Parts: sequence; structure tokens; C-alpha cells
Amino acid sequence: MRVVLSTRNEHKLRELGEILTGFELVPLPESVELPPENGATFADNALIKARAARAATGLPALADDSGIEARALGGRPGVRSARYAGEGASDEENLRKLIDELRGHEDRAVAYVCALAYIDPGGRELVVHGRCEGTLIDEPRGDGGFGYDPAFVPADTGPEDERTMAELSPDEKHAISHRGRAARELVRALELRP
Repeated sequence: MRVVLSTRNEHKLRELGEILTGFELVPLPESVELPPENGATFADNALIKARAARAATGLPALADDSGIEARALGGRPGVRSARYAGEGASDEENLRKLIDELRGHEDRAVAYVCALAYIDPGGRELVVHGRCEGTLIDEPRGDGGFGYDPAFVPADTGPEDERTMAELSPDEKHAISHRGRAARELVRALELRP
């Protein structure tokens, strides 16, 4: 099934393409202008993007909104993860700001959170969620992944495995990531739909 993925993020397009093998994900046309992501939750923002893509293309649409939440910071950066260090900030700048803000905190617990919004050919909306718990380290490591991955050590790999998300293979990452979990939840939910 052809589905337009409402993102300008090449990393998300590649990751979701690897995970959702039953879908033919097509990138959002350059001519489509996405509205501001001003929702209060990841689900709100995912729906904003999916609705815009569906309205502009007429295709079934899929949108991801995801980020990282630090327990010691009351859940920040949350929905502001991509803009944490300011509008137009790079992944490295956002990560550095989070590392700096957590420095000195004993509680290093973080969680990746993902909301996937899907609008089917008939216009019905579905939102699913995925979550991955972990710890944020001070010194980024690894060349894989993107965003906060170089400093995110997932809990799911076990207490003896100190690799960051950026040091895992794509298959290892997809098996435990917030986006991988949300994508599998989407597939399950669609299989149960009439």
C-alpha cells in the first residue's frame, strides 16, 4: 500500500521504511508545506502532520512525532526535542544542551517516546505509541542513528550492555526502539481493523 510519510527528516523515512516493510512509503512532496507543530503532545503533533499530508496528496498518510523525556527535568525536552536548543538547532546542539542540563543530576533516566498517526484511504484516524527506556550518558558514542542516539543507552539490551543506540545495528535498534515499537503496534492495530 502506498502511504505518504509526512516528514522532511530523511532518517525517519529510512528507519520507518526499514521497519514497515508492508508499506510503500513515499516522501512528502517538496511543494507541501507542513503546518507548525504546536500540539501539546506527541500524538497532537503527529496528527497535525498526517492530516496536512493527507489533505495535500489525497494518499493515506503516516506521521511520526517523537522525542526524548528526561525524568530529572520533568519530562523535558518532550515535544520540543527537535528544537530543544532553539529553532534550526542541529542534533548535536540539542544533545549537548540535554547533556549539559542533566550534568550533576543523579537521576539519568530518559525515555524515547513516539506517536505514529495513520490516516487510512477512507479518512479514519489511528494513533499508536511506542516507548523505550534508557539512561543518558555524558560522552556521546557511535556513528549510527540520529538525534539523541549517541548518548542514549537503552535498558532493553540488558545491564551488561552499555552500547548507545548509535552503536547498535539497525536491526537491534528497530527491535527495541520507540519508533519500532510504535510501528509494530500500528501493524497489529491495522490487522484488527474491519
